[in-house]
Amino acid sequence: MGAWAESGQLDDPAAVFVETSGRGLIEATRHGDRFGLGPVEVALRREPAGLGVEIGGRELTRVVLRWRRPLPAGAVVLGDAWERGYGDLQWRSAQPDRVLPWSWLVYDPRTRRTSGAGVRVQPSSFCSWRLDEEGVSLWLDLRNGGGPVRLGDRALPAATVVQVEGEPDESPFAVQRRLAAAMCPDPLPANGPVVGCNNWYYAYGVNFTPEHILRDAETVSELAGDHSVRPFAVVDAGWSAGGVCPGGPWKAGLPGVFDDMAGLATQITERGARPGIWIRPTALSFVDDPDRLRPGPRPAAEQPLDLSIPENLDSVRDAIALVRNWGFELIKHDFSTFDFFGRFGNHMDSDLTDPGWSLRDRSLTNAEILLRLYQVIREAAGSATVIGCNTVGHLAAGLVDVQRIGDDTSGRQWERTRRMGVNSLAFRLAQHGTFFTADADCVPATPATPWQKNRQFLDLVARSGTALFVSVDPEARSVAVDADLRAAVRTALDGGEPGGVEPLDWMITTSPRRWRTGTGEQTYDWLEPAGALGLGG
Repeated sequence: MGAWAESGQLDDPAAVFVETSGRGLIEATRHGDRFGLGPVEVALRREPAGLGVEIGGRELTRVVLRWRRPLPAGAVVLGDAWERGYGDLQWRSAQPDRVLPWSWLVYDPRTRRTSGAGVRVQPSSFCSWRLDEEGVSLWLDLRNGGGPVRLGDRALPAATVVQVEGEPDESPFAVQRRLAAAMCPDPLPANGPVVGCNNWYYAYGVNFTPEHILRDAETVSELAGDHSVRPFAVVDAGWSAGGVCPGGPWKAGLPGVFDDMAGLATQITERGARPGIWIRPTALSFVDDPDRLRPGPRPAAEQPLDLSIPENLDSVRDAIALVRNWGFELIKHDFSTFDFFGRFGNHMDSDLTDPGWSLRDRSLTNAEILLRLYQVIREAAGSATVIGCNTVGHLAAGLVDVQRIGDDTSGRQWERTRRMGVNSLAFRLAQHGTFFTADADCVPATPATPWQKNRQFLDLVARSGTALFVSVDPEARSVAVDADLRAAVRTALDGGEPGGVEPLDWMITTSPRRWRTGTGEQTYDWLEPAGALGLGG
């Protein structure tokens, strides 16, 4: 099109297709703003915020809305991720089968304009898009587990579609930020900069004690100096019984080592830091009742809870309240997407999970169940800062203060930090301040990773104003390393550089080197001498 932005708003789909149990997609019959197929009805509501989609029907798996809006020639497309990035976010040419979770952007090189669309946060379905040479499709996944949802007589507010149109030569990043703001009108207000230390990337959940945590608290307090904003000291996985990344029940710390968790929180505070803690509330390490567990795919030794059972949500609520009552001011909850689906986000694609299983309560969609989980955690956490890790950010926006936007960085391999940390920061930075405070994960300082690379990632994250957590192995400390850490921590405690940062070459690489910052353009050197390396096992 000469101006793709004017070729039609996404408010009048040309067709709607319905998939029910045991049947493929079948086109529904249109009656004005309603589409029907047997007992299934899809109603469209034109609202000030966008196009509302309401769905009713007894047993449903998916509904697809299709618009005749062909991609312009030579256009490139960007999507999002189901839960977090895995080094795989990038602008690409048209790929009709590419799953674009939640939202998309299209850049037309002929008109130099960027357009985008998405669904409002906290929808009742898992929403993804497909873009091709003939049109745009919105897929609404309504399943319960890996089977159909049983809605009964209720009408489900499945999603609200919003869209933005860029001006000629408006940067794609600026359009992405406007789209993020349109999708999330009510983010939690930022409660100051989020900065601190986390012991995971040198301890990896083993052989650490309260003394090590207190040493870390002293280190990060020293780095912060007399700054009025105090940093966090986070106790990551390994403080409880059950293994490296254990589940519950959550009642106490590891016997003989972490016997006084409330006392540990107090001691962290006495050392000038704010106490934070990691928890995995959606799985068990010690099973008291097998009927509490989720059916469906379970990787070896995993014991995930069925989150449709009210008693299990009560146990989640109790676990979060427990660590809050111990005095921890930051709560990082982890693994809920993996526990729920049996997969991490990079293996969900269009399937989300294995087919053929359902939760005990089959009347709710997967999105509704996870949204209810995040609401329970938010309520139980009270005034604590909540970090969602391996959580679905599009459902959690407005319910978490901080969101891990990418997969793990590494204290063992720089390549993993480059691949995951830099990529997620570049391609999901637009969600920072519009959805939540973004967290591209820790900056390690360890003997196993090159400081000349880590210090660049440290510099970028600090300038960005996103969450900055450092994982400092005492063996890696030196006068020079401490000076770099001190400068970055204090910049981050100030809220980053005025205006933040923006990736400049992100349309041609997955790891942008050139960034606009508050003090001018910065170029980073992410690659090792031999180039990009494999991640190994």
